[in-house]
Amino acid sequence: MTERTNYDIADPALADLGRQRIAWADSNMPVLASIKERFTKERPLEGIRIAACLHVTTETANLLRTLAAGGAEVYACGSNPLSTQDDVAASLVRDEGIPTFAVKGESSERYYAHIDSVLDARPRITMDDGCDLVSRLHKDRPDQVKEVLAGTEETTTGVIRLRAMESDRALGYPIVAVNDASTKHMFDNRYGTGQSTIDGIVRATNVLLAGKRMVVVGYGYCGKGVASRARGMGAQVIVCEVDPLRALEAVMDGFRVEPMDAAAREGEIFVTVTGDRDVLRREHFELMADGAILANSGHFDIEIDLSSLAELAGNNRRQVRPGVEEFLVPRENGEARRVLVIAEGRLVNLSAAEGHPAAVMDMSFANQALVAEWVVKHGGDLGPNVLGVPEEIDSEVARLKLDSMGVEIDRLTAAQREYLSSWATGT
Repeated sequence: MTERTNYDIADPALADLGRQRIAWADSNMPVLASIKERFTKERPLEGIRIAACLHVTTETANLLRTLAAGGAEVYACGSNPLSTQDDVAASLVRDEGIPTFAVKGESSERYYAHIDSVLDARPRITMDDGCDLVSRLHKDRPDQVKEVLAGTEETTTGVIRLRAMESDRALGYPIVAVNDASTKHMFDNRYGTGQSTIDGIVRATNVLLAGKRMVVVGYGYCGKGVASRARGMGAQVIVCEVDPLRALEAVMDGFRVEPMDAAAREGEIFVTVTGDRDVLRREHFELMADGAILANSGHFDIEIDLSSLAELAGNNRRQVRPGVEEFLVPRENGEARRVLVIAEGRLVNLSAAEGHPAAVMDMSFANQALVAEWVVKHGGDLGPNVLGVPEEIDSEVARLKLDSMGVEIDRLTAAQREYLSSWATGT
């Protein structure tokens, strides 16, 4: 293999700022801090090499520091070309000694070279966010797959890809779907994505949401969060869905539900959160009003069909604000309407803002740390399947979070426990 340096970052001089921001996030991540304290004493990951392909943010830095405190040898790369915080990458290299390969705005070629760099470490555990690392490993390094004990996956899109691999019998080792933990998707996806998506749109455009018609495409946990936060800021929210149960839920939650052909004519702001491709397409662009704003909060930049939008606009496109590109879509009468795309259609909460608040990532990354400990103990007994987070880990994360918030809950009495485990008592 090609000899590589032990890091590739944008600017080492940014390390002081990165260290300061990592410390700020750490102060808002008490659950992970408590796990780090225990890991420092017990060293449950001693000697385990971990390749982490995650968004390189302040919150991720604190996860990596926790894994290292537990004895792991950690190698990190970015899981999206636009989500890296360069100051954080610099601090990880200088202050934590973690080989980091991530540069904000990197090309696709450099992005995959960075994934190759962490795979060159011959990891025993993979941590992925979107399944690019796992996919690269299985496609290009099949002989290396057998060296991996187990892995984890952080996001919905990645779990979808992993389940497809499992169905095709292509998955070579067990991977825990951390995304599916209740303390992850119920909070990170809903509250984290909801707030950070709105944050990214507002930072990029300075648009006033109050009174605007916002179309939320997809009503999973992420879509619920975006719709709820947008309504809270005064937007008139329209939901588009293909799943009848989710569409019904949106109606019962008080939102208007329409097919995209109708919503495209009305919307002023569009947010895609489906995990699928081409949910905004040529026929929709041709219906949109002048000045329509498009943002994607799904993991990959495929939810908005940017190729078709570029074809419609031809050379009539330009950057109008940092991270905002204007496409002029012609009308039949020869005039044109403006369609504005934020962050190249990449995930807007990390490309145009800072991603999820540390307080919610505290639970997601607590799951990652505890699952890493669990797979070291049990990985040899697991088959090459996509697994759920053990219920005891999910419950422990919730308990630790409540403790950190000073919240107490009730406990079942002996009589209540007996009643719940019996069948004889009735009316």
